[in-house]
Amino acid sequence: MGRLRRFLASMAGRLFVILLVGMMAAAIGATLLAEARRRQEFEQQNLMRMADRLQGFVALLEGSPELRARLLETGGASVRLAPSDANVGEEDVPLMHVLDNREGPVAEARVHVTNFRACLLPLPELLPQRTRLSQHLRNRYPAVVPPRCRLVELTLSDGTPLRLALQYPATARISVFAFDPLFLSLLSLAIGGLAYVVARIASSPLQRLADAATELGQDLQRDPLPVDGPQEVRRAAEAFNAMQQRLQRHIGERTQMLAAITHDLQTPLTRLRLRLENVADESLRERLIADLAAMQALIREGLELARSAESAEQRVVLDVDSLLQSVAEDAAEAGHEVEFEQGCGAVLRLRPLAVHRLFSNLVDNAVKYGHSAHIRAQARNGEVEVRIRDHGPGLAPDELEAVFTPFLRLETSRSRETGGAGLGLTIARTLAEKNGASLVLRNHPDGGLEAVVTWPGSARTS
Repeated sequence: MGRLRRFLASMAGRLFVILLVGMMAAAIGATLLAEARRRQEFEQQNLMRMADRLQGFVALLEGSPELRARLLETGGASVRLAPSDANVGEEDVPLMHVLDNREGPVAEARVHVTNFRACLLPLPELLPQRTRLSQHLRNRYPAVVPPRCRLVELTLSDGTPLRLALQYPATARISVFAFDPLFLSLLSLAIGGLAYVVARIASSPLQRLADAATELGQDLQRDPLPVDGPQEVRRAAEAFNAMQQRLQRHIGERTQMLAAITHDLQTPLTRLRLRLENVADESLRERLIADLAAMQALIREGLELARSAESAEQRVVLDVDSLLQSVAEDAAEAGHEVEFEQGCGAVLRLRPLAVHRLFSNLVDNAVKYGHSAHIRAQARNGEVEVRIRDHGPGLAPDELEAVFTPFLRLETSRSRETGGAGLGLTIARTLAEKNGASLVLRNHPDGGLEAVVTWPGSARTS
């Protein structure tokens, strides 16, 4: 039910419903119109047949005056002499229009609706025929239009007036909604399949554009969108590719500017460091050198943040456990208390240098402020999750997200003496997002802070 709800909330789902309802309504409407037309043609053919029978019987009476009495007594196909007490109803205009185009006495005939008893045969002949007719209708049709009777008044060429009873045969009653279930099923399947395919085709360019926009936030160097399809789709792809190129150029220019500034600052900072060494007051000299080191760290980390957003490193298949083990061993060799406790066995397509820098930053952060780091990785519900826990004081709930703000320093737990410029976690989150992951911080129930990096199931390669 959840998948159906998500599908109906999508562009493809809405197009599918619109097409399905519209095409079904059009198909049913066309079927009803065709059925109405068929019934109209059937009625017209029935009128022609009845007119033929009447004209044939009258022509027989005209051509055989000596047999006229016998013919009237016997009757013809659906035509016989009407009883004298037959009532006269309203005129049957459609049949009269048909007879107007005929030759002979029938052209001037007047046709009226009359009681069906006027068309009945004498009683000895009626019962068997009624029985056969009823049995036939019950076996063939569940519902029928009963036979009708018309009173025809005309005058023969010799002036003899006649009153004839003309019987319409019984016909099947066709309901407007009496569709064949098999026909309806096949029609619904065909329309549903066609509507689904058309909805998918119509929404796929928009889906590709949405996917490309999502990937652009993670990888500015992604391949451009293919420019193909209808004119509107090509224009959207061209506009998206142009936007991507402008962003690449903007980020590149910013990085180059920061790199140039950093490079140009190295010489005056080095001269300043040499001059600070000549300050006689030792306490003042140490404070000035510390400020200079903080300035250098700020410049270095600012450049690192810019480079992390622009990285053009290619993705490769990477064993997550091996990478984490390498990060833990490097930190342990540097004299820190870092332990890789559990692996997950997952293989992902990642940028190795960027991911290594991501986990190195998180481990350094845990060691610096929590004095130790414990790394655990696990794969569950199709996701890959890496947790790095320290044993420090943790953070207040309102600070768990605030620490990702660039240049923000929380003095209560991150003093200036520990170094850093407030960009470490910002860089870490940027690197995580560039590799298709999310990074959050949370306080561990047993104390300390825990950094959690999560890759969705779609990132896995095995």
